[in-house]
Amino acid sequence: MRASILQNPWRLLLAVNAAIIVGVFINKIQLPPWVPYIHLVVDYHFGFIKRALIGAAVALFTDRVPVWLVFALADVTWLVTLALFVRLFRKTFGFNEKTLPLFVFMAGSPFFLKNFMHTLGHFDIYGCALAIVLLMIPARSLLFVALAALFSIVLILIHHIHLLMYVPTIVVIVLLRHYLGHGIGRTNVAFGAVALVCVSVLFFAAQFWGVMPIPEADFVQHLRGRMADPTRSDLLQFSYIWYQPLSKEISDTWGRMPHNILGVPVFVLLIWLHTPLWRYFANVIRALADEMHRRLVIAGLIGVGLAYLVMFAMVFDYSRWISNWAVCMFLILHAVKALPAAREVTPIPSEDRNTNIFGVIVTLIPRVGIVRPF
Repeated sequence: MRASILQNPWRLLLAVNAAIIVGVFINKIQLPPWVPYIHLVVDYHFGFIKRALIGAAVALFTDRVPVWLVFALADVTWLVTLALFVRLFRKTFGFNEKTLPLFVFMAGSPFFLKNFMHTLGHFDIYGCALAIVLLMIPARSLLFVALAALFSIVLILIHHIHLLMYVPTIVVIVLLRHYLGHGIGRTNVAFGAVALVCVSVLFFAAQFWGVMPIPEADFVQHLRGRMADPTRSDLLQFSYIWYQPLSKEISDTWGRMPHNILGVPVFVLLIWLHTPLWRYFANVIRALADEMHRRLVIAGLIGVGLAYLVMFAMVFDYSRWISNWAVCMFLILHAVKALPAAREVTPIPSEDRNTNIFGVIVTLIPRVGIVRPF
């Protein structure tokens, strides 16, 4: 029995992943939700500002925001994302013994659901969830492009950094699912270009004109009026981010660079531990029937990577960024797998010793973190 489990541990690894996620959740709810909470009390009371969409939506239902609402909303979002991903995986690969290792390397990755649990209440997961929706719905008309643009707008209103974090992946999904399937005609290109312009204009508006127009003390006073417990002033300590210019964010990032760059070897190691998954991804790309499709996929992957490189130079939450980059790779794999292929690709081997070792290590890593590894 023990030899059988060691030889084919994938079902056991799923159970271990579930137990680790529960442990990460228990640890997370014991920590004060500084940044997630303040995003729920900031709204459009003083006009258009950045990072206010979620708080404005909450304000439609309640005037006073309790702390527990952070975890309630975040848990629902996490569970919805999990359900969406399971359905997407079933649609793309199916669930059987051959695809189980692939599912473990994705769903059990410390970059993905486990890290989303650790960053509970942050805005990253919204980009992932909306990208999954775009991977699941039909892409037969320009309505798909319009919906992708709408999702991008929503994400930028949640936080403008989504322009670099998930909007590039959404663009790649639209390119692979709609444009490669329906041709790059004049109307299609014009519609897509207009959508990109609208999304870009909104980003610049949020970045450069979305600053709070009143003194910070008055802003904090307004936020305190929206708190269910106004004595928890510690939860408002990050109010300065609505006043901080881009130059200050970049300066802070480069000031922390000598220390934070020490985590890069750890990120490289974590990426290397997913080698069976990356090898399968490369084989799926090589198996595509059309050479142009292969080139566009590679160009899309490079584009997403460059967007994250820019983000690394601007904001120092490195563990979150590298985790979301990996998630974007997982999602793009689903889009690539749906393209016409010249041959069937062999799944990740379920009884290969080295693959099993990688799978066990990936499973046992509980999460990546927010700024520095772990």
